[in-house]
Amino acid sequence: MAAAESPSAALRRRDLCSRGIRLAGKMRADVVDLLDAYVEQQGLDASASVAAVEGVPLAAVERWDEQTGTQRLLENLAAYRAFRALLAQMLEEQREQLGEADAGLGRALAAVLLQVSAFAYHLEELLRLESRGVPGEEGDEEEEEDGPPPPPRLSLFEQKLRGLGVLRELAQWAVRSVRDLRQLAKPSPATGAAPGLAESP
Repeated sequence: MAAAESPSAALRRRDLCSRGIRLAGKMRADVVDLLDAYVEQQGLDASASVAAVEGVPLAAVERWDEQTGTQRLLENLAAYRAFRALLAQMLEEQREQLGEADAGLGRALAAVLLQVSAFAYHLEELLRLESRGVPGEEGDEEEEEDGPPPPPRLSLFEQKLRGLGVLRELAQWAVRSVRDLRQLAKPSPATGAAPGLAESP
């Protein structure tokens, strides 16, 4: 368990957390830029209210300060795997709607999708360091063979609103991930959670 973590493992964890914080910060900046471009290109109101999007995990969490490091990593990994699938679907829809009419937006979406994939991989590395198995690796491959479930049929406007909701929540997750990784990087004798921290996203 984490109780007897060696100095080299602690150093590696801190290094991985620091790099993850930089990755999440860059990702958030790019998602915010993408959001602006997306709203403008899709003709949406930036302040439009969007209902919770099915399949998108919410970044907000109750009793955030009570979570262990492993819980934080597992929730982040599940979230970014979900975003990876949602962004891939958005990119496909974007290409169908616009073709090459707005290649810039498609490139920005593809770039954020790559960042999300890279960040998910980074979280897997951290989980391995915590001596936990990475959940769902074998299961994911089996699911891919059967193919993902068909996406719900949405109108063009509903697709645009869903995309807005996905990008907004992804930006919130990037903020939460920075906080989670900062928390995880703190030296902690026995658990992944540092007692006494009252910070909340």
